[in-house]
Amino acid sequence: MATVTLTAENFDEVAQADGIVLVDFWAEWCGPCKRFAPVFEKSAGRHKDIVFGKVDTDAEPELSERFGIRSIPTLMVIRDGLIVFAEPGAVPEPVLENVIEQVRALDMEDVRRRAET
Repeated sequence: MATVTLTAENFDEVAQADGIVLVDFWAEWCGPCKRFAPVFEKSAGRHKDIVFGKVDTDAEPELSERFGIRSIPTLMVIRDGLIVFAEPGAVPEPVLENVIEQVRALDMEDVRRRAET
């Protein structure tokens, strides 16, 4: 699956769906963002069951503000509507694959229970 452009209009619909959504907060002028983009795209091609979304922080400042994005790129991972990971910085391919593996292995009942307390 190719990456999906996320905007203020479609973010909640995509993020609240069942399954895993990886979000790359980026900007055109950001060098590290440009270096991370091919890693993100390659992973999107490898994991067809995951939604890979991109938020252009210049075009969507309200989303950056809403999620407290202070540094880009920032990778956010949402599973079944819950943010389970958020980290600024361009991550290398093995790290991204490890994050995906860990998110797949999460016990979401336990995650929800912990989020409620």
